[in-house]
Amino acid sequence: MLYTIIKALHIIFMVSYFAGIFYLVRLFVYYKDTDEFAPDKKKILREQYAFMAKRLWNIITVPAGVIMTVCGITMIFLNVNLMKTPWFHLKLTFLIGLGIYHFWCWKKVKELNRLQGETLPTANLKLRQSNEIATFILFLVVFTVILKSSVIEYWWQLLSGFVVLVLLIGSTVKLVNKNKNKKK
Repeated sequence: MLYTIIKALHIIFMVSYFAGIFYLVRLFVYYKDTDEFAPDKKKILREQYAFMAKRLWNIITVPAGVIMTVCGITMIFLNVNLMKTPWFHLKLTFLIGLGIYHFWCWKKVKELNRLQGETLPTANLKLRQSNEIATFILFLVVFTVILKSSVIEYWWQLLSGFVVLVLLIGSTVKLVNKNKNKKK
């Protein structure tokens, strides 16, 4: 029963964490979108976006990530056999990727606050594409956890589907950004 409760908490805080990460990177995009605005409007919005990013990071994203991680580690201690399964090693590999992405987000939050309203040097398209990285990691982790050993058995079909997903989402982001630029 304890394991199931910890698992439920892990899932709840995983959802909270990803909600924070998804919105956080969206705030980076919104900040960058102000490049073409009038100086007064730009200043107000950039201050607000930097403030929102810092609060979102400190109040939702990091606490949810910490609780999610503690619950995950607790589940490993309650079920050490997880460490003997190949699918779980694959999940841990994807989580390393999430850790790298988390670090990148933290650096961007710090950068926004250091900029003091100046232009974010990262290209808009790169920020929009970066916004999708968490989506890809979420797909990888959830499919791995749900399919377990089947992920290893049917790896090439899943990899093919994932590549199609990445290409589809990447193309959509580029298309939306291209249409956005045409309207200017």
